[in-house]
Amino acid sequence: MESGPGQDSGPAFVPGPLGPQALREIDAYWRAANYLSVGQIYLMDNPLLRRPLAPEHVKPRLLGHWGTTPGLNFVYAHLNRVIRQRDLDMIAVWGPGHGAPGLVANAWLEGTYGEIYPEVARDADGMARLFRQFSFPGGIPSHASPDLPGSIHEGGELGYALAHAFGAALDNPGLIVACVVGDGEAETGPLAASWHSNKFLDPRHDGTVLPILHLNGYKIANPTLLARLDRDELESLLVGYGYAPLFVEGHEPGPMHQAMAAAFDTAFDAIAAIRERARRGATERPRWPMIVLRSPKGWTGPRTVDGKPVEGTWRAHQVPVAALRERPDHLAILDEWMRSYRPEELFTAEGAPVPALAALAPAGPRRLSANPHANAHGSRPLRLPDLAPLAVDVPVPGRLTAEATRALGTYLRETLVLNAEARNFRIMGPDETASNRLDAVFAVTDRAWQGPVLPGDDHLGREGRVMEVLSEHLCEGWLEGYVLTGRHGLFATYEAFVHVVDSMVNQHAKWLKGSRALPWRRPVPSLNILLSSHVWRQDHNGFSHQDPGFVDFLANKRSDIARIYLPPDANTLLCVMDHCLRTHDRINVVVAGKQPALQWLDLDAAAAHCAAGAGIWSFASNEDEGEPDVVMACAGDVPTQETLAAVDWLRRQVPDLRVRVVNVVDLMTLASPEMHPHGLDDATFDSLFTRDRPVIFAYHGYPWLIHRLTYRRRNHVSLHVHGFIEEGTTTTPFDMCVLNRLDRYHLAQAALRAVPRRLGTRGDHAEQALRDALAAHRAHVCRTGDDLPEIRDWVWPERLGQGGQVVSGV
Repeated sequence: MESGPGQDSGPAFVPGPLGPQALREIDAYWRAANYLSVGQIYLMDNPLLRRPLAPEHVKPRLLGHWGTTPGLNFVYAHLNRVIRQRDLDMIAVWGPGHGAPGLVANAWLEGTYGEIYPEVARDADGMARLFRQFSFPGGIPSHASPDLPGSIHEGGELGYALAHAFGAALDNPGLIVACVVGDGEAETGPLAASWHSNKFLDPRHDGTVLPILHLNGYKIANPTLLARLDRDELESLLVGYGYAPLFVEGHEPGPMHQAMAAAFDTAFDAIAAIRERARRGATERPRWPMIVLRSPKGWTGPRTVDGKPVEGTWRAHQVPVAALRERPDHLAILDEWMRSYRPEELFTAEGAPVPALAALAPAGPRRLSANPHANAHGSRPLRLPDLAPLAVDVPVPGRLTAEATRALGTYLRETLVLNAEARNFRIMGPDETASNRLDAVFAVTDRAWQGPVLPGDDHLGREGRVMEVLSEHLCEGWLEGYVLTGRHGLFATYEAFVHVVDSMVNQHAKWLKGSRALPWRRPVPSLNILLSSHVWRQDHNGFSHQDPGFVDFLANKRSDIARIYLPPDANTLLCVMDHCLRTHDRINVVVAGKQPALQWLDLDAAAAHCAAGAGIWSFASNEDEGEPDVVMACAGDVPTQETLAAVDWLRRQVPDLRVRVVNVVDLMTLASPEMHPHGLDDATFDSLFTRDRPVIFAYHGYPWLIHRLTYRRRNHVSLHVHGFIEEGTTTTPFDMCVLNRLDRYHLAQAALRAVPRRLGTRGDHAEQALRDALAAHRAHVCRTGDDLPEIRDWVWPERLGQGGQVVSGV
């Protein structure tokens, strides 16, 4: 193996901001982090190389990513310098998450790792455990994860680092978030959009994000796009995004250390100047600094292996030299590589970092791996408003209409008022806050906006608490960074397009699962997602806006993390959201329509219903003391209305049919308790749905999810689910239901067919009436473009009772 650059005797002194001693120290720290990183990838014994390296010291399976790691270690060492010199409050988000060997190494050098995991202390035994645990059964993964102190970013998937960083900086005026963006990650759509986050950061009330674009030239096997741009083109791109880029380029350690120190000094001087101008009242949007670091991939690693170039090529991406147990020549390469860092200068005989090296890390909570912001310290519960003044007045069920999300908008408005001083609540979403009827919030806040405001612009302001941008990736990513650092928020979006962030929510679910297993990790406020403009109202939207399947995706997640709510009206929506905003370590998804709809429950009944999760609606049932002939169940606002309309029809046409109505607001109550903590026990489930009577279930989304949730239940065989079956485009509200067989007539028909012996020929005549009604609907809607008046204007009839305030059940 040929030695990598600077591996013989360290960097010669090069003039710059670092004096000779400081240059030697920062290079030693970098060498120590690199040594520990290589050891994690390769070794399971002999961590200090005090014995000749033998095949049995090497792991049988070599897993990890070396290529990005030395660059991350380089950045980490220089961040430590500016933190110490300027006493900065800083966390870091590491986009190239497979650089975890370096991040873990630095946490160990800083002492944080051993404080949290005493068995991995800063000594020889601890170093051996540090090496062995990496990418090893029972150990830690190769990417940044909750196990890593100081991390708020799950590094297994690329694209989200910069959005998370900006989310963490919001409402954190004293915090700096350094964010390393890999040049492979920079090719992703979410990251490309994330550069625009600088247009939403208020220098008076928010923290600072320092992007560090790391160009090492290659992905797994291909060159990266940004690394192949010439300097002028790349600089023009970044200036066009609104940044002031500072370039650090090269491969010789001495000049690179001096260039990086100079770039950081310039950047942090610029940040301080921007903040000072903001304090003095400057209103122009600042041009924040950023760093572009261009360094070789696999820097300081083997230059060649088997005659092929490695350092500075794609071959350095993962494990630069393999087959060590079978190839003595390869084992010799590893031995020479690790000894080139001169570990005898870096670690004591006991395996601890030498005192001079240990002194280079910041102290206490100033360490990147120990900053309290990365563990939600200081998180405060939201102050939430009293629901009573905000509730919709429902004196009787099903006779007045209201817009559920408009009522929620007033609740969110009051939440913003109550937490204005704390500045710990935000609403994120695409350009849909007003569209989703949440616009009451604009009475007390604006949309966050740092650019020019023109006449006619609607509620734009530098201190706005509503963040809107047409990128679901950015909205979700901002909110993740916000809640992971201890604040609260809501992501509201159209139901069909929330799938854009499926993978982001998936990664957050994995983070929550991992962090909840770590006693040192503090709970974080829940990720709350409101889905509106849903599948059942497509008055001017087409097939593209029809997909209720996000809840199917979420139902696959770990049971103690996922929550799915389908409130049937405004007051239940208020109760559900009030509950969700009080929770931690959850992903709460609430599906609620924005269109005028019939209201069913007063506030007391809604609160009781939401607490139970599911219950019998006595006012709509006529079983009296006996068993019902059929159970009409529903989950979702439109399915509830169509179910109640079907019950009305049945009560008029076949009045002696005994019908029970069950409404489900917490979808996960349907699962067995073994599958989900909200699952009803079997006795309670049977008391609602019976043991053997047919159940016609009108569900908001894809029908098969209900079958999946209830497959262990005694009465599953009698369950007949109606839901979205991929039919319909731009059409009337009722026709959407008809096309998917979720309408009142198809539901009533299903009930009749479920009890043929009970009705005899009366059932045949009733079915004919239903077919006639469907034919009349089809003719009318195709002729007029509107629903029949008796459909459009239907309300719950007074003759069926007005006991809607009482919900029996669980």
